[in-house]
Amino acid sequence: MSLIVCRQEPVKHPFYIERLGLHIASSQELCYVIYNNPLLALDGFVDERLIRFIREELDLTFLAGKLETWRQSEEEQDEMPVIILQECYYYTSREIAKFRQKIAAYRKMSRAEFMKETADYYFTLRQYGTAIHYYNRILEDWRIKSLTDEFTARIWNNIGAAYAGIFWFEKAMTAYDMSYNFQKNLDTLKRIYQLTLLNPELKLKERYMALLTAERKAAWEKELSDIKEKAADNEAVRKVEELFSRDPIRRKAESGALLAEWKREYRKML
Repeated sequence: MSLIVCRQEPVKHPFYIERLGLHIASSQELCYVIYNNPLLALDGFVDERLIRFIREELDLTFLAGKLETWRQSEEEQDEMPVIILQECYYYTSREIAKFRQKIAAYRKMSRAEFMKETADYYFTLRQYGTAIHYYNRILEDWRIKSLTDEFTARIWNNIGAAYAGIFWFEKAMTAYDMSYNFQKNLDTLKRIYQLTLLNPELKLKERYMALLTAERKAAWEKELSDIKEKAADNEAVRKVEELFSRDPIRRKAESGALLAEWKREYRKML
């Protein structure tokens, strides 16, 4: 068994990372977040607020000064997360070299590919609003030229999935429709049809009708039904069921806390 000696740091006010919804209270936790979320680290993560936390809470004045100087210089800003990893001595030089390679690989991507990678990352965090922002930047950026139809279809498909994630089904339908314009993908047609099942006010375009065979409709309806059934057995639903089995006084108090938690989660998605 090996012994890991952790630095004792007098943190009174943990640093809150809104994108991840977590508080960190040590340099080791900071390094862990950076190392495992390189795209977050490249997205303006090292700012004045983080540098102040490093100086005032972690008591790493030398590191804070180094970052401040680097931030004000014309040096490559991607180097700042690496400086933190180096100065905190939590990862080995070999691990830091692998982290550099990850960053280099991202920076070798085309502008469109890198922004899609960033958008996909925020999508996996259920930060749907941020993901949509990056997807739209790909479509709107005049410097990005010659996108293939397949790539454009994937962007619109992901925008549709992100809107569906925040229950904005009308926008999701429009995005999926755009995706189908660029690539006649049967999976996209399935999502379009399933949106009409989730929101009966949405109407299918005439051009899709001939493609919706009875077999396909039955299979897609069953798939959606299975998803709903699985969702009904998740933790959030169990919390509600438990809540209503309690006495009225406790139910009122705990329902307020549960609602506040859901609101926080939903705001993170936007």
